[in-house]
Amino acid sequence: MMCGQREDAEEVAQETLLCVFESLDQLREPEHVRAWVFRIAKNACLMKRRKSIFAPDQELSLDQIVTDARDCRRLPDTEVIESQMRDSLHRAIAELPDTYRAVVLLRDLEELSTEETAQILDISTDAVKTRLHRGRLALRQMLVNQ
Repeated sequence: MMCGQREDAEEVAQETLLCVFESLDQLREPEHVRAWVFRIAKNACLMKRRKSIFAPDQELSLDQIVTDARDCRRLPDTEVIESQMRDSLHRAIAELPDTYRAVVLLRDLEELSTEETAQILDISTDAVKTRLHRGRLALRQMLVNQ
């Protein structure tokens, strides 16, 4: 969702891995490797978007939540409703301001801790908590108004 285009995301993933392997000797705190990699990916994505003349005005969700094919007991109308709910949520997340969207994605979708999110975004843990709260409120309001 951060990169906007699937092709850009794939390219950023490759650039991130290359950068991680080239810079591994610069990692000062091995216990924070996950946050370090996410920070590299975030910066690579932002640089890619800045360079792209086709960068969208707002980011679009390219992640598709795969329905569990093994669960055949699900009713078609339930699947349709869940699909519509997922689409609405992804659209609402895409409409969030960048500061809120990044925190919501890292905390709620990637399930990172407050501390890891703060390290990745280079902000305080209090700022993460505030942005997450405001982002969730904004999401709730957008979903209610749909």
